[in-house]
Amino acid sequence: MTRVRFDPAPPLKGSITAPPDKSISHRAALFAAMSEDPVSIVNYLDAGDTNSTLAAIRALGVLIEQRADELVVRGGGMRSVQELDAPIDVGNAGTLMRLLPGWLAGQEGGSWTLDGDASIRRRPVDRIAEPLRMMGARVDANEGRFPPFSVHGAHLRGIEYELPAASAQVKSCVLIAGLVADGETAVVTPSATRDHTERMLKAAGVDIRCVDRRAAVGNVDELELERVVIPGDMSSAAFLVAAAVLVPRSRVVVENVGTNWTRAGFLRIANRMGAVVVGDLEDEPHDVPAEEPVSDLDVRAAPLVATDVDPYEVPLAIDELPLVALLGCFAEGETVVRGAHELRLKETDRITAVVQGLRQLGAEIEAWDDGFAVTGTGGLRGGVLDAQGDHRLAMMGAVAGLACREGVEVIGMDAAAISYPDFLDDMRALEALA
Repeated sequence: MTRVRFDPAPPLKGSITAPPDKSISHRAALFAAMSEDPVSIVNYLDAGDTNSTLAAIRALGVLIEQRADELVVRGGGMRSVQELDAPIDVGNAGTLMRLLPGWLAGQEGGSWTLDGDASIRRRPVDRIAEPLRMMGARVDANEGRFPPFSVHGAHLRGIEYELPAASAQVKSCVLIAGLVADGETAVVTPSATRDHTERMLKAAGVDIRCVDRRAAVGNVDELELERVVIPGDMSSAAFLVAAAVLVPRSRVVVENVGTNWTRAGFLRIANRMGAVVVGDLEDEPHDVPAEEPVSDLDVRAAPLVATDVDPYEVPLAIDELPLVALLGCFAEGETVVRGAHELRLKETDRITAVVQGLRQLGAEIEAWDDGFAVTGTGGLRGGVLDAQGDHRLAMMGAVAGLACREGVEVIGMDAAAISYPDFLDDMRALEALA
């Protein structure tokens, strides 16, 4: 594991282009694999998780060609998937693990096993197994709910499925299965979740009907995707935003950030806390569009006040909640997050890991079953933070080091390569420009 020290920084200055969006990259590769005609993907994220998706679809018989800044993906269509003698290795990619089975479940007579690293083997798959079984597939999991697990394809039938908890990944899995199922398949979510799957399906010519929190699709013969341009990743950009907000007298522009309203929850929370983040953020549209909005974000340091994050906000800021905890350490008052059970099912138990990590840096923070409460003390002392193999914790520790009094040594900084391989270079560039 790589140990990297981050010392208190002078004011951060400059412009940085956000890395390509991880969630959209996964979906672009999978939908391209399901298309009969070649699909061009521009600005695909070159990182551990998304490369696992490319390796998986290659193993299933998809051809991928690298051309300058684009990938050309040649799939075999909706119902042409190669069987394998070995398990599909999803690495650390939870999105791949939960979306790919939706496609495999509709391949009659086929059988595939999915496995991954030690972290993936602790992440449950019962939430996708249940609806896929209701549609007619067979899913066999270790201890009934963990990887490695096998998907046995079948003739699927459409269902109306109400998610017990808001999850864009489970919603996407069921909608993908619905593309190869008889009749209509509909998913109802208890609150808003990321809508990248719905937008990309619409761009691919699918008649997807979205009303309130219900999304429905029918059986389709083909996807007509042609070309996908990946915007910058809001979840990765959030670490640059947090650094600029917390390091006094900073002014940073983060360019080409995807500002889809289902991804901008962290920015809404940060602005409510007093952060100064200026950009063209999308309002909730009346109907799901086919496009992903993009904007530059102009960020300035500012004093912060505490806030409460309600459960309905959690799915729209799920990957950035560790940063909300960090901002809370520097804010005046008590910052409270509730309804975030999902954090316990990430690469680590992120509630426990964030609370333990920040407490070692001097934070006054308390863990709850579904969240945490942070009492702002105006800053952090610093110290050592073990990322525990979690890319979000590693980057949170780095940002804490730049803003605290004594600096932070991050154990396992190499985990950042899962989603943001150039994170260290980008942070050093902002420091060099200061």
